[in-house]
Amino acid sequence: MGFSELLVRLLEAKIDIGPGILWREVIGNVFGLASALLGMRRKVAAWPIGIIGNILLFTVFVGSALGGVLDTPQQHDVWGQAGRQVFFLVVSVYGWVQWSRYRRSHGGGGVAVRPRWATGAERLQLLVAAVVLTTAFYFVLEALGSWGPLADAWILTGSILATYGMARGWTEFWVIWVLVDVVGIPLLLVAGFYPSAIMYIVYGAFCVLGLISWVRIQRTEGAEAVPAGVADPVSETVG
Repeated sequence: MGFSELLVRLLEAKIDIGPGILWREVIGNVFGLASALLGMRRKVAAWPIGIIGNILLFTVFVGSALGGVLDTPQQHDVWGQAGRQVFFLVVSVYGWVQWSRYRRSHGGGGVAVRPRWATGAERLQLLVAAVVLTTAFYFVLEALGSWGPLADAWILTGSILATYGMARGWTEFWVIWVLVDVVGIPLLLVAGFYPSAIMYIVYGAFCVLGLISWVRIQRTEGAEAVPAGVADPVSETVG
């Protein structure tokens, strides 16, 4: 069996439940969960592992539009879900660089970031970005015919902001992920992406644990919100 034939079989492999569940959707979500677990432990490996999951899930959420070996059992193209995988790749490279530089500069048993609460100005930036991006993505996704464009727009926006917040070491990113999961679970259930919907439920519970963990780390390490005008302990390692 040649490599191309093996690749085709892997892409088409599915579990015969209902219309069918693609193995690459299951595996992509497992990589996503592994990335979250490593992120809670502040390990740099969270980023490359997450990227692998992003690539697999991208092929799932646009599969029916692309057809061929990437075709999916579902009849809905959730373009916001697909688009967020692309943004994940970009932001994950940024996070990978940030955490790698922090680990090299600070040591500390291999941890790659020092958690802290975002400042008031940074939280305002997140809020403004949430409103602007959700509105913009809504019109784009509606034009593309995405399933549930408003919910999909928030999931895309929240995912970008949460990933960026994780890269910066802001503890609030866990809260943003919970809000993404709350919207994402019913959207994916209705669209028929059951493994992803189930994983969102797991993510939601895990994000609560992650939030508690990072708050405890802040207390243990004495991390506090950085006052305006004072350098971010992560960003100061860049440039």
